[in-house]
Amino acid sequence: MKTNIFLIGFMGSGKSTIARTLKDKYHMRLVEMDEEIEKREKKKISQIFADSGEAYFRELETELLTALSQQENTVVSCGGGVPMREQNTAVMRRNGKVVYLSTRPETVFERIHEQHHRPLLEGNMNVAYISGLMKERMPYYLAAADITVGTDGRSADEICEEIKRNFDE
Repeated sequence: MKTNIFLIGFMGSGKSTIARTLKDKYHMRLVEMDEEIEKREKKKISQIFADSGEAYFRELETELLTALSQQENTVVSCGGGVPMREQNTAVMRRNGKVVYLSTRPETVFERIHEQHHRPLLEGNMNVAYISGLMKERMPYYLAAADITVGTDGRSADEICEEIKRNFDE
């Protein structure tokens, strides 16, 4: 695949896993947005939120997406909030295909409930809160996506094959 692929979806939807699998299967470059921001800022996402707030972090995401616009054959694992800004969606759509990885709140909870590096869920790690936040973000995910792929109960290989089939059509 020569096109860029931007993976969007809620925390725990499988973006990192699918990004690594796409990278390996199709010999793509991989960018993990959160990791790249941590490297540039020299601090963890939770510390960026604590020190500078969510608005500052969201601006860092936009700057990184803009910098990535010159890339080709790259899979980008986006932070869960990236599609919440229209300018981010515009940059992604101009520079590749956007894939929304859809996941049930219960699956998200099961995957991430023991993690403590997700500032928006710290102190709110429960299915009801996750479900509410997902419903809030859903219109943005759907508006940004070229395709939607369900991840519940599926292997990374199955999901990657579906993504490839959609781009081959």
